[in-house]
Amino acid sequence: MHVRAPAILIAARQHGETAVIARFLTEEYGVLAGYVAGGRGRNLRPVVIPGNLVDLQLSARSESQLPFAKVELSESRGPWLGEPLAAAAIGWLTALTATALPEREPYPPLFNALEGALSAICHAPSARGWASALVGYEMLLLRELGYGGAGTRPPGDMGQVLESMDALGPVLDHYLLADRRGDVMAARNRLREMLGRIA
Repeated sequence: MHVRAPAILIAARQHGETAVIARFLTEEYGVLAGYVAGGRGRNLRPVVIPGNLVDLQLSARSESQLPFAKVELSESRGPWLGEPLAAAAIGWLTALTATALPEREPYPPLFNALEGALSAICHAPSARGWASALVGYEMLLLRELGYGGAGTRPPGDMGQVLESMDALGPVLDHYLLADRRGDVMAARNRLREMLGRIA
């Protein structure tokens, strides 16, 4: 197996003293996992951050082997991780994607929508500029996995965003996140609380 593609890093877990097992969302191949040697080292630590856009190279001798991953940073989300609201939104979207999507099944619309939502979080002047994109991504994810209505549109103002988040929460929890390790919904609940304070 040899893959080279743009990818969004959606999860990273420490492995041993210096390595990381990372999961990536690619447009063509879907979610892929790889072993990043030295992922916790000084050079790669700023690269192996969920939300970052990377140039990914994966190679494995067999389908049963965890591929080795080489990553080069294309776009960093690191500067926005110091802002609590942006960090919470990036953390939620990447955790949701990593938890809900099956491996090696491509969902090109989701790759493009996640990249768009992450860019909006990082470049909009405030949460009012990206909250609708975040909810739109949740709706698209549900629809792509067969749980959402085809005619639903992302909400406009912040009041509608919060109403949509409240309505979508139980659906996400029941259909996409039930029986998953860790409480992924806790990240969304924190984000909803923070957005509620600025509404």
